Amino acid sequence: MKIRFSNAGKRFNREWIFRHLNLEFNSNTSYAVTGPNGSGKSTLLQCIGGMLQLSEGNVSYTLDKQVDPENVFKHVSIAAPYLEVVEEMTLKEFLKFHKQFKSFRQNLAIDQIIEIIGLSSATEKQIRNYSSGMKQRVKLAQCIFSDTDVVLLDEPCSNLDAAGIQLYHDLIKNYCSDRLVVVCSNDVVEYEFCKEQINMNELKNKLPLAGNQ
Repeated sequence: MKIRFSNAGKRFNREWIFRHLNLEFNSNTSYAVTGPNGSGKSTLLQCIGGMLQLSEGNVSYTLDKQVDPENVFKHVSIAAPYLEVVEEMTLKEFLKFHKQFKSFRQNLAIDQIIEIIGLSSATEKQIRNYSSGMKQRVKLAQCIFSDTDVVLLDEPCSNLDAAGIQLYHDLIKNYCSDRLVVVCSNDVVEYEFCKEQINMNELKNKLPLAGNQ
C-alpha cells in the first residue's frame, strides 16, 4: 500500500492542525509520528486511515492499482485509546465477531491468537472484567492480527506492563515486517523500531501566519 498526501491540510474551525503537507507512506516501512500532546498526532493518523476527511488537498491510496477512498477501511486496522472493544462479549466472542469483518493473517485460529497474547486463562471472561492492560492486549490483537496492509497504532503501549511491552514488540516483529506501520507516540519505547519519523512541531512551523490563512 502506498498512501500519498498532496498539498494536504486539516483544520478544526479556524485552527489548522497541518497544512501544505506533501508526504508519502510506503509498504514495508514503519513511521513514527511524534510531538507534544495536542499537536495533532491522532488527527494525522486518522487522516492517513481515511477516518477523517482533509480540509484541503488530496490523499490517494494505491495497492497494485488505485484504491477507492470509500473502501480504504478494508485495508487498514487501528488500535487507539479512543477506540473501544465490545466489553459485554467474552474475548472469544469478540474475536469471532471481529473476524466477520476482517480475516486474520496467516489463517491464525482464534485460540492461537488468544494464546499468543497471553490471555488463555481469561478466554471466557467478559472483556469488561479485564484490567486496562488486558484490554490493551485485546486492542493490539484485533489490529495487528487483522489481514490488512496498513497498521495504525496510537500510543500502543498504554497501560501495558513490561511483559505487555515485550509482547507488543514481538507482535510488530513477527506480523508487521511486510506492512505499512504508523505509530503515534511520545515514548521512544513504542516507536524505536520505526525507520522514519515525522514531528508534528515541524509541520506546525510550516503553517502560514494567522493573517495569511
